[in-house]
Amino acid sequence: MHHTRLQVHCVPEYTEILMAEVAEAGFDTFMETENGFEAFVEEEKYDAAVLESIRERYSAQTPLTFSFDKIAKRNWNEEWEKNYEPINVEDRCLIRAEFHKPVKQYSYEIVITPKMSFGTGHHQTTYLMVKSQMVIDHQNKRVMDAGCGTAILSIMACKLGASMVEAFDIDEWSVINGDENKAINGCNNIHLQQGKITEVSLQGKFDIILANINKNVLLDEMKIYSTYLNQGGLLLLSGFYTHDIPDLLREASGHGLKEVRRDERETWASLLLART
Repeated sequence: MHHTRLQVHCVPEYTEILMAEVAEAGFDTFMETENGFEAFVEEEKYDAAVLESIRERYSAQTPLTFSFDKIAKRNWNEEWEKNYEPINVEDRCLIRAEFHKPVKQYSYEIVITPKMSFGTGHHQTTYLMVKSQMVIDHQNKRVMDAGCGTAILSIMACKLGASMVEAFDIDEWSVINGDENKAINGCNNIHLQQGKITEVSLQGKFDIILANINKNVLLDEMKIYSTYLNQGGLLLLSGFYTHDIPDLLREASGHGLKEVRRDERETWASLLLART
């Protein structure tokens, strides 16, 4: 069996969002490279029109090249293991794979095997989210993880004492992978669903909502997040650049959400908002 390989050359700030966009065109396996990433799909099982639309849209924003070839099927896990390194978040949390040795010096340890999902801690936005979570009181809180990817944020919430976590993602692989990762980490209070926030079944309100997606989705769903938050509840956002903060705060203020604090890391940002 052969795969179509798409090689994407882009600046680091665009890697994760382009991966998410390319996944919408049908590609289901990804590997980061020094110059961007490679995406794979069986033979021609992708939407060429959607892919060309993505290329045109982002080429207007940043230097970007797409190139294609065909390659023989690979052992993806073996390839991934060659490139995956543990992540140290603020000397308090270690994010590692199963084949890495545990390190006892960290307060928290998350074991992630991402396979085809997003969220290993390597990207700045995931790092920012985990960093912020560690200074938020999760004890006995109901938590929502919107666009959960590998479920890394859900697992962090569990380890921080959340009573339950409702997680969901539009990608079937994320739900499958998230279930595997929650089992590896012994987090049985995480419930995963496939779909958008408007499609999944969510009961009651939440004390904390986590959303590491992208600016456009966050703007579209801000009102929905607000309706699901308890009074005084917290909304932690990332997946956008520092220059996007004013737009997000403007939308948030219209839905009873005010800024508590912000953080930045290499042009990427996170926002913590509270429902007033």
